[in-house]
This record gives sequence, C-alpha cells and structure tokens, in this order.
Amino acid sequence: MKVLVAVDEPRGADLADQLAAEDIEVVAVVAADALALAGEDAAYGSDARITAVALREVEAVILQADRRTMTAAAVALCDRQGVRIVALCARDADRPLVDAYGVSSTLTLTDPGWRIAEALTMAGLTRGSASAPAAADEPGAEPGRPSPRVIAVWGPAGSPGRSTVAVELALELARGGRRVALVDADAHAPALALALGLADEGPGFAAACRHAGRGELTTAELERISTPLGQTGVRVLTGINRPSRWPELSHARVAAALEACRSWVEFTVVDVSSSLERDEEIVSDLDGPRRNAATLAALDVADQVVAVAAADPVGIARFLRGYTELRATVGSTPVAVLANRLRPGALGIDARGQVRRTLDRFAGIRDVWFVPYDARSADAALLAGRPIAEVAPRSPFAAAMRRFVGETLAPPAPGVSRREQRERSIRRAPGRRERAVRGDDRASERPLDHRAQRRGAVAVPKAR
Repeated sequence: MKVLVAVDEPRGADLADQLAAEDIEVVAVVAADALALAGEDAAYGSDARITAVALREVEAVILQADRRTMTAAAVALCDRQGVRIVALCARDADRPLVDAYGVSSTLTLTDPGWRIAEALTMAGLTRGSASAPAAADEPGAEPGRPSPRVIAVWGPAGSPGRSTVAVELALELARGGRRVALVDADAHAPALALALGLADEGPGFAAACRHAGRGELTTAELERISTPLGQTGVRVLTGINRPSRWPELSHARVAAALEACRSWVEFTVVDVSSSLERDEEIVSDLDGPRRNAATLAALDVADQVVAVAAADPVGIARFLRGYTELRATVGSTPVAVLANRLRPGALGIDARGQVRRTLDRFAGIRDVWFVPYDARSADAALLAGRPIAEVAPRSPFAAAMRRFVGETLAPPAPGVSRREQRERSIRRAPGRRERAVRGDDRASERPLDHRAQRRGAVAVPKAR
C-alpha cells in the first residue's frame, strides 16, 4: 500500500520510518497543511508539486488533523483523487471536526506506526478497495460472485419501515443461491425477532459482539449462534431483547463482528436505529460506552447504505433533516434512497413526482426508488411471522423490492438473460418445475369457456 504522510516535522519523518518498517510504502512526507493549500490552489513551490504527484499514486493520506489542515477543500481534493484520509488527532477537541467530515477519529498523533498500519489494513477491508479483487480471484471462488458486502438499512425517526425493508432485502438477495446474514443492530428498538417469529432469548448479535471483542468470533461460531429463516438461505442474528443491554454493542465490538461476517456470508444486511448523535461533546467520560455506537459502527463498516424514507409529508421532512447528518457520517459510501409506503392519499395527485421533486430540490437526491403501500400483505406477513415475499409472492411491495435489489444491490451477471435466470431459480427449487408443468397441462385440458371465466370474461349461455 502506498501512502502520503501529511504530518509536520519531526513527527512526519519518524512516522514515515515506522510505517516503512510495517511494509507500508511512503511516497512522500509533506507539511500538514499541504492538502488544504493544494485544495484551495494556494500551494506553490516543491510542496505543491510533490503533493500533486503523490496524490495520483497513493491509496491513503496520513493527515495531522486540526482546524488548519482538515478543511473542506482538503477533503474534496482527496475525494476527487479517490484517496482515503486517515486522521491523526493531536487533541480531543479536534475529533468532532474530523467526525463531521465522515472520517474516523480513533487514532492520535502519538500512536505508533504499527497501529496506524493496522488501521490502514482495516480501512481497506471496510471499503472493499484492497480486498475485493483478491476475494474474486481466490481459488475455488465461483466466477461472477461479488465480494462479500455489508449493507446497512437506515431511516429517520418515526418508523419508516427499516426492519421490514431489511427483511425483504435479505430475502431477495438470497434468491440467487447466495448466503445472506440478517443482523439486528438496533440498540433502541430491536424488532426483527418479533417480526419473524423468532425467539429473542437466544445469543444473537450480542453474543457475536462479545466473541468478536475477545477475538474469538469464527465462522463456526456465527453458524451456531444464528437462526435460520426457514428455507430461504438467510441466517438471522437477533438483537438485544431489552434496550437496557445497549452497552454490549460497543463500536469496536460491532465493527469487528460485522467484519467477521464477510468471511461467513456473501451479503450482510444490518438493521440499525435512526439516531446518529455523537455524545462525546456532552459527557466527560470519553472512554465510556455510547448509546448510538452500534449504528455508527455499522455505517462505518457498510459498503452500501439503504436510506428508507416514509413517503408522506411528515416522513419526507424527517428524512431531509436526517439525511445531511447521514451523509456526514458515511462519507463517500454509496447511499440508495428508498421511498417506502407510497400512496396517493397522503400526497394527492402525482405522489411519486412530488416526492422526487422534493428530494431533488432540498437534498440534491435524483435517484429514488419507490415501494408502494401494501397494508394487506404486510399484515398477513406479521400475522404469520414470515417475510412478505413468502406470504404474498405477488405483492406489489415484494415486486418493487425485487426490482430494487436487481437494479442496485445485486445486478445480474453480464450476458445472462431473464430466461436463464428463471431457469436457474426453477432448478434451485426442488419440484417447482414439475408442479408448473402439471399445472400447464391441466390448464390446457380445460374447456375454452372455463379459461375465459378465469380471465374475468362474461360467459354467454348456450342457445337451446
């Protein structure tokens, strides 16, 4: 890995030597404010030339972060070059500034080189930039399979349908024969176990976090503490059964547990709570547990965020207020916006167009996917304790979620037609093809007027 060290001397040279001992190639060492000056076109001389050349080669920048160096121009410059920022904070007062730009602030300027090298490796695994090609080229890996991904499902306060969307996303992702994990990381109001009719007294995600904190979380242990969701191929890690247990879901534990899921399944869908507040500024214990640590850790680890908004005036207003904070939290992580429970009654004529224009005008969101309101199917699924797509396969909600997954999260492989996809799904379902064939034969044996009645035509009485 190639890095650029933007740290003032003499710490910059010492850090470069320590990183070199950890097999990290340091392309150059520049002043801490070199990025900020280059982003504002105020740099000149050798520093400007060295910074411009190094940014084209490196994968990350080790930045001494403070109000002088951590500026919007510096972050935008790194974003344009596709370079990650690893911030080193000299003071605790600089951490809120770093967090506001969506950059992790767990490292300090005095940390040894081996710890910074470890953070570089973890950052590469988190974003999938360094490990994605290697995962695809592993011996025995199936061609066309994507690298393991973590998908966080977030939504503002007011129950926009985060848990329902998370369940359906996991089910649709598992349709291609993939292994999928569904994780309940909501520290405020966990609901997956109750919605799916699962026991909430089991070990679940809290046990996974405890094992991950000790470095003992293995694939076999994840298989043991998870619960299968019927025959769907989805494994569920249920959430805490009492909100008072939230200290068990610390930032480090949640991040380590979700990283361990990458070697267990292909897709990990995480249901998180709505609050994104950081309480470091209002408490004196900087090392104590944080109520929203599970949500922030899941968003930091996630490769994709699905932001759910309730498609009504109140839900859209709440979403717009929380979306800015979400973007500041996730940084450059892709965010797909899903407008849930779309119905004309709450928005009048052209409800879809009103939501689209509002999000575009006030948040600059142009790509929006819509999910219709289907109360009957949702009630039937909640009564049966099963996903909507299982209880009502032809539900418009299930169809919209299937289209959303196919367009954004798991697009079909190039060169695979819809007919081939259908044949593969039929082959994966034992006995489904035989039932379909027998049903077609019976339909062909029916009289013509019976088939007309099935289509809703009016039967004409025969003349005597």
